[in-house]
Amino acid sequence: MTARERGRVLAAAALTLLLAWLVLYPILLVGVDAAHGDAIAAFARRPGEWQALWASVWISLASVALAAAIGIPLAFLFEWLEFPGRKTLGSLIALPAVLPPFVGVIAFLFLYGESGFVARAVQQLLGLAEPPWRLQGAGAILLVHAYSMYVYFYLFTRAGLAKLDASMLEAAQALGAGPWVTLRRVTLPLLRPSLAGAALLVFMTALGSFSAPYVFGGGFRVMTTQIVASKLNGELALATVETVALALVAIVALALIRRTEGSDVLFALGKGIAPRRRQLRRPAVRGLAAAAGWLFAFVLLLPHLTLLLVSLVPYGTWTTETLPPQVSLVNYQRLLAEPDRLAPLLNSLWMAAASTAAAIAIALAAGALVRRRLPWRWRSPIETLIALPWALPGTVFAIALAATFAVHEPLALRWVLVGTVVLLPLAYVVRNLPLTGRAVLAGFGQIDPALEEAAASLGAGRWTAFRRVTLPLLKPALMAGGSLAFVAALGDFVTSIVLYTYDNRPISIEIMSSLRVNEIGVAAAFGVILMLVSAAVLGVGARR
Repeated sequence: MTARERGRVLAAAALTLLLAWLVLYPILLVGVDAAHGDAIAAFARRPGEWQALWASVWISLASVALAAAIGIPLAFLFEWLEFPGRKTLGSLIALPAVLPPFVGVIAFLFLYGESGFVARAVQQLLGLAEPPWRLQGAGAILLVHAYSMYVYFYLFTRAGLAKLDASMLEAAQALGAGPWVTLRRVTLPLLRPSLAGAALLVFMTALGSFSAPYVFGGGFRVMTTQIVASKLNGELALATVETVALALVAIVALALIRRTEGSDVLFALGKGIAPRRRQLRRPAVRGLAAAAGWLFAFVLLLPHLTLLLVSLVPYGTWTTETLPPQVSLVNYQRLLAEPDRLAPLLNSLWMAAASTAAAIAIALAAGALVRRRLPWRWRSPIETLIALPWALPGTVFAIALAATFAVHEPLALRWVLVGTVVLLPLAYVVRNLPLTGRAVLAGFGQIDPALEEAAASLGAGRWTAFRRVTLPLLKPALMAGGSLAFVAALGDFVTSIVLYTYDNRPISIEIMSSLRVNEIGVAAAFGVILMLVSAAVLGVGARR
């Protein structure tokens, strides 16, 4: 083994140990802690714990079904049919991705809650003495999940359709298969990897969802809210067992969904020349398709518009009216006039920036090592550890990190970080690793090694070639992964509510605090700012 190869192996070993300490070590410690004491027995004999765990499972499965029912037909519509406004509408359909989860939940509350615009309008229209509904329970949670998570199926299915080989569909039709048989026997099997990936993301996101169950759950408990309730009640051992139970469900689901992808499909995608979009030639059909598309886009935009309108309502002026009697910029003026109110936004910005930078640095190190033909025994652990945080709910990692860094045991690589401003950004780094890591690894895989070899032949050193050749080529992947990671950290609520302190309280916690004291306009103003910053960051990432 040459000196350079030994250096790569040592660097890979160091990176593997770092990732294991950040990702795997806290989970293992939580599992060991859960095995001691009588917390497992307490969990087993409480019916409420099993009900919450089952509720998490069936809510996640139902979320997958609803998101697929919305996202897949929309993907076929916008990828296979040509009609007026298709490109613009295709972009608007993905707008729910701009709303951070907690902000989207709040927007739903303002729009469809019992005192929201739609409920007030129906109440006034029908002359009812009481609101026509209460947005609570499992139905409300599924409504929010379906709205916010169908985007995964929509984007993944569109990407899969764009890579389909038209010759396979033509061959099926030539053999006498009708449209429905072709769809069932050819198209959907070819889309199986994309659909399985979307199903995995929706299931994991729904399993770890906290915002919607927290705001709309009422008496309906899922395991994420159960974990936080146990922690707030001082039942840390029970919270640990609940965390392990939820983690086991996530791991089992990951294994089952990954098995459905099917490796044989990956080798049957052919040339990837997608079929031509079908032109809607009848004017009436074209107009109907365009009108339906714009109507659906308007419905999707309603939460965004509602959040903006509520942010313009002065405190105490909107009581029983269907629409606010007056609007002004007073809520934004309050935020600018009170520096303490802007502190959470600044906290979220610096923590999101720092965690994204750290996650990108780790991803770059992993990509550089994995690409340099490391042995499989090193590449596989690195790739697995980078992807693992995405397979586990945010609440699981939050509890695991809190338990790991609540004691001072330097020899066990444990220090007291609970109560400091360090722990929450560290949690963001762990949660961001899959976003930055997968993007950077994919970017490295598309770089021809001959380019670096050419730079070396011209006298460029290793670092000069990396800075002048590799990094510019990686810019699209870095911007894509970095922008997604930044937005995810900026609007995080699940991890933040477990790990934040007063000194680093993020904007999502400030929104929740404003709602608790009935400062609805201020909470909405924070939400609008968060939405605009997220949209700007994602827009820059998309252009780059």
